[in-house]
Amino acid sequence: MDSTQQAVARLTAAGVHGVALTWVDNAGITRVKTVPLARLARAAEDGVGMSPVFDVYLVDDSMTTSPHIGGPDGDLRLVPDLGRLTALAAQPGWAWAPADRFEQSRAPYPACQRQFARRQAERALAEHGIEVRMGFETEWVVTRAGEPAGTGPAYGMARLVEVSAYLDGIVHALAEQGVQLLQLHPEYAPGQYEVSVAPAAPVTAADLAVLVRETVRAVSARHGLDASFAPVVDPEGLGNGRHLHLSLWRNGKNACRDGDGPFGMSRVCEAFLAGVLHELPALLAIGAPSPAGYLRLRPSRWAGAYQCWGLENREAALRFVTGAPDDISGANAEVKCFDGAANPYLVTGAVIAAGLAGLAAGRTLPPPVAGDPALAPEAERPSRLPDSLPAALDHFERSAVLREALGEELHGSILAVRQAEVTLFAAATPDEIAAATRDRY
Repeated sequence: MDSTQQAVARLTAAGVHGVALTWVDNAGITRVKTVPLARLARAAEDGVGMSPVFDVYLVDDSMTTSPHIGGPDGDLRLVPDLGRLTALAAQPGWAWAPADRFEQSRAPYPACQRQFARRQAERALAEHGIEVRMGFETEWVVTRAGEPAGTGPAYGMARLVEVSAYLDGIVHALAEQGVQLLQLHPEYAPGQYEVSVAPAAPVTAADLAVLVRETVRAVSARHGLDASFAPVVDPEGLGNGRHLHLSLWRNGKNACRDGDGPFGMSRVCEAFLAGVLHELPALLAIGAPSPAGYLRLRPSRWAGAYQCWGLENREAALRFVTGAPDDISGANAEVKCFDGAANPYLVTGAVIAAGLAGLAAGRTLPPPVAGDPALAPEAERPSRLPDSLPAALDHFERSAVLREALGEELHGSILAVRQAEVTLFAAATPDEIAAATRDRY
């Protein structure tokens, strides 16, 4: 019995009847096609048909076009990654697998975001012997009939008690699905919670970001609740981030520690992080891709609104964590300015590309920033990151690093979607932007 037959037999025994095959488009929406379990082997061999036009869908399901992608013509093959096949604990009868996209000839589709992330991870290993490990923190706001569920004090035990059965359902479902949960806790805003999972290879980390979100969504529905992962639910309040943690490993050693760079990082780590920091204005078009994200990305909100880094500084866009002396895996960096509207495969791949450019250029980090940058004297204040999507797009268009890494097809489709969403929301108020995006992600 081959591995596919074994997987089908295992899922049949678990009561699974259908498999959801997902990909994430450039607007950050997880799209899906499903197949009966009996056709999974055929789907893995031949793929499932889908149109390339999804790469130019906007958040409201309208369409734009780009130089290489757009219109009703063409077909791709959606091929499930059976190595990630997972029975969904909160959706009885269903399993899930992320999918790669190919041309009908089975040539890799150049605008496949998941394959882009894989290529960048492979580059890091091939060119520098670096294994990148990544992990996302997922924040969301849960409501019942439009009102926050869990209104006790920020980070308070009272807020956990209010929805303890719901949160237990999330813990149980993630465990049943083999997801290694690190933390689950109440956050600052009313009804806001956060999940952190163990680091993994970049593509797997992005897969987990999708699986965690859909698990939380499904558990919420089973409890009569609604979960929003949008950058902002209330434009006057604190938004939902999806921070990215990363560490670099060489020959089994964490390059973020035991070196002669700042705070013990190796010079390889410093150059990589300096590359990420340098490209952050352009990376925002990937990691904060919606106009809604710039309602969240404000100073003094722990969102990382300034282009700076610091040791354990939660106001810096790039936070460095040394970890405990006896915890070899604890040293890592966190990119704080990204949010839940982002495609996680684009995020992982683009961050690696920026880091590799930093290595190639031999970049070094500027002095670290302590405290809230917004409160520093103006002459000492670091540069503000773009405060709007058009400003981020200006940097994105001019970034040779991201254009080369993404390729013309993927770069062009991302740019087209971003420009179209700028136009879509050009006349909208903050309240209207929040309302239009609140339930889309």
